Amino acid sequence: MNHLLIAPVLVPALLGSLMVLWMRHDLLQQRVFGVIGSLLTVVLAIKLSHMAAGGEVFVYRLGNWKAPFGIVLMLDRLSAMMLLLTSVLAVIVQLYGIGSGWDRKGWHFHSLWLFQLMGLNGAFLTGDAFNLFVFFEVLLIASYGLMIHGGGPMRLRAGVQYISYNLAGSTLFLMALGTLYAVTGTLNMADMAERVAAMPAEDTALLRTGAVLLLIVFAIKAALVPLHFWLPATYANAPGPVAALFAIMSKVGVYAIIRFFTLIFPQDSITESLATDLLLPAALITLALGQIGVLGTRSLTRLAAYAAIASIGTLMISVARFDAQGLTAGLYYLIHSTLAAAALFLVVDMIAARRGGDIWLRLRPAILNTGLVSALFFLTAIAVAGLPPLSGFLGKLLILNATADDPWMVGIWATVLVTSLFAIVGFSRAGSILFWKSHEMDPEPGNDSDEGEAPSRGPIPTKLETDEPIQDVKDSAAPWLSFVSVGALLAGLVALTLFAGPLTGYMQDTADQLTNPQLYYDSVLRQQEGSR
Repeated sequence: MNHLLIAPVLVPALLGSLMVLWMRHDLLQQRVFGVIGSLLTVVLAIKLSHMAAGGEVFVYRLGNWKAPFGIVLMLDRLSAMMLLLTSVLAVIVQLYGIGSGWDRKGWHFHSLWLFQLMGLNGAFLTGDAFNLFVFFEVLLIASYGLMIHGGGPMRLRAGVQYISYNLAGSTLFLMALGTLYAVTGTLNMADMAERVAAMPAEDTALLRTGAVLLLIVFAIKAALVPLHFWLPATYANAPGPVAALFAIMSKVGVYAIIRFFTLIFPQDSITESLATDLLLPAALITLALGQIGVLGTRSLTRLAAYAAIASIGTLMISVARFDAQGLTAGLYYLIHSTLAAAALFLVVDMIAARRGGDIWLRLRPAILNTGLVSALFFLTAIAVAGLPPLSGFLGKLLILNATADDPWMVGIWATVLVTSLFAIVGFSRAGSILFWKSHEMDPEPGNDSDEGEAPSRGPIPTKLETDEPIQDVKDSAAPWLSFVSVGALLAGLVALTLFAGPLTGYMQDTADQLTNPQLYYDSVLRQQEGSR
């Protein structure tokens, strides 16, 4: 066994625990070890991606117990890609949190950040359905703390809503797992897949129920209509860097849908086209609703939240096909939408900070660094709306091409193209109000922001904003680090465009591996020499 497979889970878990125990009163140490932890996960993710690039499926058996009785971690092309995307995003956005001063607004920002990273990495690596639930809970518990970081009544209210909704989803997840275990007698994904394939068609009613329950759970995590209600308020009220990290959170739901419905419930199994029949209409409505929200909202933070919803809808249109071409396009767009959404949330946070916390789309005096910030907003809007020359345009072309022979082709193409126009108009309106028409005028009475707080333009204190003392740090806020972080995300989108050929080749190989899971079954269940 290769022990590197468990390292992306252990490294953030150990460093996060050390922060809570030994560094909770020293912000400088938290920053140093927090960034070190994130950088180590990047290094590990690069190494694991190199291992998985050859097409082999690696299995780590905890305690060296044989599957399906022991717990297993699994690394293939898809999980390696998600690990690398998560770790790169985490370190970039964490640097933004330091540069903007958001990490000073609570005691445990960096430890919660690492615990969140632990949960995300575990969810992508686990080969056991119950441990997927466990890692879901780990990342959700950390996200609860990050969501209310900095305090404020609106943020707290949105946090309570977020917690309530996800607790309901977790309960439903347990019900789904219980149903599947009652039918198959196992929760190991590979073992469950083989038992499902061998099950007589007349005995599959309860199994189909369990599959639908799982689909509902993952649709909640992915924020698909009509289960998207938690996302706009949550993302709009979360601190800027937290909302940017949450861009990968909804992709956990997408990852789980891909994993379960290519491995355990493929379309040639007893569930047939059940997932596609439910997901495609939901994806189209999600896309339309998200872009209408972008067009109609008067809040800058909700603009970013609705854009994130729209990107999920676009992504799921392609994924819902569950064939190699659709998955190839979907995986490319998954990377693009994660980086673009994160960049948008960070740019929105920068704008709000320079407007004294005002997140409403209304005329205000010109902001500090207006030229550079407006350029970043313009580039990010191009990426999110899917305009050339950035990767959003290529991603949408791939999705349109993948659905060219779909029976719903006319509806899919019309929805994608028309809603793209909505996004262009919505971002153009926001940009003109924020930058082009901005001039000196008094704020409208009674229109103060009530959707969360952002750091003010004034100097950020060198202590955490609590009543308890903390060791002083010598540095102040570093706005240049915020600009570098946003620039790094946009550079990622440029790289995604320039290297679209090799990347889509990798996605094609990943999709082929997903649609031919026999290697997965053999690696987990039969190649177990030396295990107990």
